[in-house]
Amino acid sequence: MPELFALSAASSDPVSLDSISVLLVWTAIAIYALAFIAYAVDLARRGDQAVRAQDVARERELVAAGGRETISQVRVSEASSTMDAAPGDRPRYVWARIGTTLTVLGFLFHVGADITRGIAAGRVPWSNMYEFALTGTMLIVAVYLVVLLRYDLRFLGTFITGLTVVLLGGTAIWFYTIVLPLADPLKSVWLVIHVFVASLATALFALAFALSVMQLMQARRERRAVAAAASDDSAVKTGPRFLRTLPSAEALESLAYRFAIIGFIFWTFTLIAGSIWANDAWGRYWGFDTKEVWTFVIWVLYAGYIHARATRGWRGTRSAWLSIIGFTAVLFNFTIVNMFFKGLHVYSGLS
Repeated sequence: MPELFALSAASSDPVSLDSISVLLVWTAIAIYALAFIAYAVDLARRGDQAVRAQDVARERELVAAGGRETISQVRVSEASSTMDAAPGDRPRYVWARIGTTLTVLGFLFHVGADITRGIAAGRVPWSNMYEFALTGTMLIVAVYLVVLLRYDLRFLGTFITGLTVVLLGGTAIWFYTIVLPLADPLKSVWLVIHVFVASLATALFALAFALSVMQLMQARRERRAVAAAASDDSAVKTGPRFLRTLPSAEALESLAYRFAIIGFIFWTFTLIAGSIWANDAWGRYWGFDTKEVWTFVIWVLYAGYIHARATRGWRGTRSAWLSIIGFTAVLFNFTIVNMFFKGLHVYSGLS
């Protein structure tokens, strides 16, 4: 009888830990949502600052002095110095600080959810769509917070927390699965290496994507600002006012390119490691499986983006759209391919 009771308690323990994990997930989502609101308020309040009027006046003076190129060069210099400022020297945006604090708090709950899911499963928590999304979104937030130590990218807070709320919330609602044993092909050390590196690459691509979206918005504002200054028409709307406190489009593009390169290196390793794992599991390195093909398609897209920008001079809008298309392919690979395509690599965990 005592043995039966002990067996029952042991079998119910993973379920209780998984319940705690789910509770931590929803707590993290709620905190991230509050962080999103705080970051959104920060962007709105930035647009009301007096510096915007000074910025417009300065652009007019620069047009009279040297034209569009001078404006771009000066704005890049000013933006870069602000973006590279040490944490103690950065502008004291109160709502941005609140948003960052909430993001850190949500991240701690997020980590707790990931760890308890792993303990409940008795393995690394990334063997199905739910677990991969749980770990992947955690790494997106982790990379964002680590990058904040080097660059002042708090203006991306709405993108990062908003994306996390959507992905993590949608995963918790539609992709949740109970803890199940690993499929035989997944019982390998490559599960730890391959999937973790893929998740890290995805996090870097997400940051590059957010910067590219901001780049497009900022480039449009800069073109309108130059046109308005050249025509001396102060009534022309140049776009959202908070963009006037952000780095230049050129500075945003340069940073997005750096993150894309690092993400591409990790994704290349993902492709190679996946081939080695496929050979161990199925006796062949490549079999044109759906997941394999889409992993290669993503690699080609980012390789094309990096090559075009470095050697063909594809900068500005075209460069940003390549970055955005690449990350769209990453999301397609995670969602649509896992849910609607059949193959040896599809481990959605959904019935």
